[in-house]
Amino acid sequence: MRKLRVASVQFEHASNDKEANLGKVRGFVQQAAEQGVELILFPECCITGYWHLRKLSREQVAALAEPVFDGPSSQALAELSSRHGMTVGAGLVEITDDGTMYNTYVVAMPNGDMQRHRKIHAFVSEHIASGSEYTVFDTPHGWRIGVLICYDNNIGENVRLTALKGTQILLAPHQTGGCDSPDPETMGLVDKAKWENRHSDPAAIEEEFRGTKGRGWLMRWLPTRAHDNGVFLLFSNGVGVDDDEIRTGNAMILDPYGRIIIETWKAGDVMVVADLDDALLENNTGKRWIKTRRPELYEPLTIPTGVEQDTRTVRFDKKGV
Repeated sequence: MRKLRVASVQFEHASNDKEANLGKVRGFVQQAAEQGVELILFPECCITGYWHLRKLSREQVAALAEPVFDGPSSQALAELSSRHGMTVGAGLVEITDDGTMYNTYVVAMPNGDMQRHRKIHAFVSEHIASGSEYTVFDTPHGWRIGVLICYDNNIGENVRLTALKGTQILLAPHQTGGCDSPDPETMGLVDKAKWENRHSDPAAIEEEFRGTKGRGWLMRWLPTRAHDNGVFLLFSNGVGVDDDEIRTGNAMILDPYGRIIIETWKAGDVMVVADLDDALLENNTGKRWIKTRRPELYEPLTIPTGVEQDTRTVRFDKKGV
């Protein structure tokens, strides 16, 4: 039996203020180190900010973006990882030498290795391209990690392909919950006044976070991703003000049976910690189901049906989610 102590963080980022956001990352890494955490997960685009990106010009997004690995934020994560012997993951906007920009998640490991995942279903800005590769890698802790960012996890094929590449722990950084939608069955805006009054009336905002705008929506699909693929799943999310919406947090860690090991619905910056037991990876339901796949029947999955659209079009369609 082998165990890994992991942490998932929710925090309220400041749009365009990378130093303030990295300050929160440093604080949580220090707390995690004091608790013996070996892997810590922070939200999507938590270093640069997220939802405000949709309002920025190309020049403004580029000014906020950084090279990955050699850029200052990546190097800050690498330094934290090395100092604390901890694998650290956090999100930002990446810019490449040719000016292409991505919604990217950087994972720094204590042996000096770094990995990145470029969001496959990027939509927040017309100036941010979608990635086209799956990201699965080994860590010095002896576990195999996969990364999918927010909307990537909504598409079951993405999670299955990541699992087929040997993922044991799926990192799922998000900025979700409390989203405006014309679909009355999907999330909905959180009353900003309830967030502003969270200290005097915590029950009101926690009811929103636990309800259909937050946890209730997640419970319709998120445990399935872990269960059906036999992987641990670490869900990290923004919380609080994200431009003109209120993110619902709900940081949680799930086991390969889709059971929640630990979670929070607190209205604030919170870290949840759990020990993962690799014995649960052996012969669980999802792993057994994967063994019974019949790939010869699945060719139609690779053939366009004619209804496909890019994620940005679907996400901002008045009739969509």
